[in-house]
Amino acid sequence: MGNRYMQPLRITIQWLYLFFIVYLGFRFYQFVAHFISGGSSPPVPRPEGVEAFLPIAALLGVKEWFLTGSINPIHPASVVILVSIVAVSLLLRRSFCSWICPIGTIEELLWKRGFALFKRNIHTPHWLDVILRSPKYLILAFFIYFIFIKMPVEQVSAFINSDYNKIADVRMLDFFLNLSGWPLLFILVTLLLSLPLRNPFCRFLCPYGALLGLVAVFSPAKVTRDHGTCVSCGVCSQFCPTYIPVMSKERVHSPECIGCWRCISYCRAEGALAMKLPGRKIAIPGIIFALLVLLIFCGGTVMGRISGHWKSAVTSQEYGRLIK
Repeated sequence: MGNRYMQPLRITIQWLYLFFIVYLGFRFYQFVAHFISGGSSPPVPRPEGVEAFLPIAALLGVKEWFLTGSINPIHPASVVILVSIVAVSLLLRRSFCSWICPIGTIEELLWKRGFALFKRNIHTPHWLDVILRSPKYLILAFFIYFIFIKMPVEQVSAFINSDYNKIADVRMLDFFLNLSGWPLLFILVTLLLSLPLRNPFCRFLCPYGALLGLVAVFSPAKVTRDHGTCVSCGVCSQFCPTYIPVMSKERVHSPECIGCWRCISYCRAEGALAMKLPGRKIAIPGIIFALLVLLIFCGGTVMGRISGHWKSAVTSQEYGRLIK
């Protein structure tokens, strides 16, 4: 069908970004290794993009930004990246989850391998799926309550400027390099569950995904079904990674829609499904959708660089002091 090219394109973008993230992680490891080795390993510039892995610092930074009108200079890139991701979701569904997020890329690879091995993926009953999805909203509510309601702005600013937060990125690196105990067990179990289940972490536990899903409800772009063209074959519902009953919907409003275009790509009736704006008349071409996802996400980071809200104010000397 005409939209089949969307899946190879989406998967290519997914993997390119995953490789880019691995590269950033390696460069940051080299940056930290210079201080740990006492200067024996060569110095490497700190890659600011690693702040994508600091969601708590980003939420704190967003609150301080709203209350004070300025983005803090400690981890400004974390705020810029979070705002860019939210902007993508507000305009183009939760497409960050299916086009860019490295965790989503790994989980999709695993459940597809599981399908190849077991010839099926486990489809939990709707009532159980709803119950299993509740933890991610509870985790999100916890962070929203304590950061945006409970913490006064003075406490937020004090934490942002604390030595602990200044090297939150180093602590995150240390966490991944020294995985053991319950965290390691949790990650292994999640990876194993990703073989029979489609995207278990993203669907049931990810508070980031919960936030983006709630934002995406207001997105003008939605998968829309044409009654006159649809043959009610059910393929769209079968191919949906979050098990949305697309075939029974006129427009998909669910916060679980990740904008992956799988339902549209594999639709057997040409034109029965499309990503449309309100009014159901204006359809967004697939290539335009893909370009917009990249433009909004990457454009946000470019704007952060241009406006001076990208590079951390924590100096190399201070990193050296705090790491030691």
